[in-house]
Amino acid sequence: MQASWVAALSLFLFFIGYRYYSKFLAEKIYQLNPDYMTPAHEFKDDVDYVPANKFVLLGHHFTSIAGAAPIVGPAIAVYWGWLPAMLWVVFGTILAAGVHDFGTMVLSVRHKGQSVGTLANKLVGHRAKLLFLFIILILVLMVNAVFAWVISNLFINFPATVLSIFIQIPLAIWIGVRAYRKTGNMVIPSVIVLFVMYFTAIIASYVPVLQIDLIQYFGGAENIVLFGLTGIEMAFFVWITVLMIYVYFASTLPVWKLLQPRDLINAYQLVLGLGILYLGLFISNPEITAPTTNVEATDVSWFPLLFITIACGAISGFHGLVSSGTTAKQLDKETDARFVGYLGAIGEGSLALITIVAVVTYFNTSGEFMDVYHSFSEAGAVGLNIFVEGAAQLATALLIPLEAAKTIIAVIVISFAATTLDTSVRLMRYILNELGEEYKIKPLTKVHTSTLIAVGASAALVLLPEGPRGLGSGGYLLWPLFGTSNQLLAGISLLLVTIWLKRQGRSIIYTLIPMVFLMIMTLWAMTEQVIFDWSGWGSNDSNMLLFIFGAIILGFTIWIILEAVTLVRKEKGQPDL
Repeated sequence: MQASWVAALSLFLFFIGYRYYSKFLAEKIYQLNPDYMTPAHEFKDDVDYVPANKFVLLGHHFTSIAGAAPIVGPAIAVYWGWLPAMLWVVFGTILAAGVHDFGTMVLSVRHKGQSVGTLANKLVGHRAKLLFLFIILILVLMVNAVFAWVISNLFINFPATVLSIFIQIPLAIWIGVRAYRKTGNMVIPSVIVLFVMYFTAIIASYVPVLQIDLIQYFGGAENIVLFGLTGIEMAFFVWITVLMIYVYFASTLPVWKLLQPRDLINAYQLVLGLGILYLGLFISNPEITAPTTNVEATDVSWFPLLFITIACGAISGFHGLVSSGTTAKQLDKETDARFVGYLGAIGEGSLALITIVAVVTYFNTSGEFMDVYHSFSEAGAVGLNIFVEGAAQLATALLIPLEAAKTIIAVIVISFAATTLDTSVRLMRYILNELGEEYKIKPLTKVHTSTLIAVGASAALVLLPEGPRGLGSGGYLLWPLFGTSNQLLAGISLLLVTIWLKRQGRSIIYTLIPMVFLMIMTLWAMTEQVIFDWSGWGSNDSNMLLFIFGAIILGFTIWIILEAVTLVRKEKGQPDL
């Protein structure tokens, strides 16, 4: 089957979803009011609450939610075949992600820009809020570990990217300081930085001396270097250490100094990258060589694991944190929530879609695909690198040399992952601060103490687990738990939106159905994993780290659901809070 026809049909369905379904939600369910005073105007402080043009805000929102997760998840999930992965991405985006991202944004706007974590207190109760905060805390901790692994893995496999990525940091700071002092805008300098990054990446692709290849420095992947660690393990250790030192400073700097200018640079990268890949797809029109469904995938069942393996790209609880935590504070008009929230979800779905296409068209034959994707664990280990290779192959249709294309694609993915890592560590610090205030633990309320705890815990989590690939494999080993936690967060956020709609006397079916589906699939998957896979029950194969985290999240989620059910039964027609 030709990949371009499948992609074109999927993009058409995305268009239909935005044009008609999001309009229905906006007018009949969320009932957007163009005259409603948004928090951006009511609490305008030119720091957090700032009215923004909807096109500018869409770019910021899209960049914030589009990390490496909509690439990693789909690149793993094609293990079960391209059709199940693509169907979940398309219909999950239209019927679940758009509803969730749009809904949490409106909910926050109608409650003074408060985040979903805080709103759990108002809508369900104080105990539910604390449980929700602990779930979010564990989720962002895993986000830190997963994305540190993603970046380190790409640095090791594509050493030509390193110089380009590190050049971006001082240049982004220069742009931020320049804009803060109001000596110029950020647009033209951002384009120049992007040109410098790509020029450096292309040159480094063909000049070995510009490539920072730690494995070669340590004498090879299998060479024993220090304390029994191999070359590849030492490379992971070094890169993760460097990343954690960097992210400590990045997450404590004022947002205008690094995060905002880099977000703008990455927004251009995102648009440019999607443009290159889709244009390359429609020009080359490659054949899908991966199986439609993989009947040999018997080690791990796709049902219900597919729905948590692809989280970002179908529906993601992390999006609700962004929608309610930052984006809702910048909406100029309430009606902009449809454009920013639902269309942002469509953009993320489009990234997941091109990821699937890049992977399933990379191989020459179905047999080659099966040789690589012969087990679920192997899919988790190689999926990201296969995407880079496959995406580069699509880019060559635009006459971009293959080696240069690989480096540029890897640079784009690393840039997204680094932005997510910075944001996630900063968010983890906020949560630790809030928990410190709640439980009167003074050190947790301090910026640098809470940041050190966040960075230290993240580094330990990604480095301590030793899977089949040794030290540094914790990131991809955590992916199933990351996906599960992310989906549970999305389910709880939809639960909050549903409770609010019920109190408003509006139809709840459009949020209730995706919420129930997500909760059933995710609780089912997590229960199976906690009891049968990670506990070691009935076998000697256990993972106590995943078992402990999974059991805590599962217990907290069930507790929140019971709190909400009890509350809904008690109240009838309670007015809006």
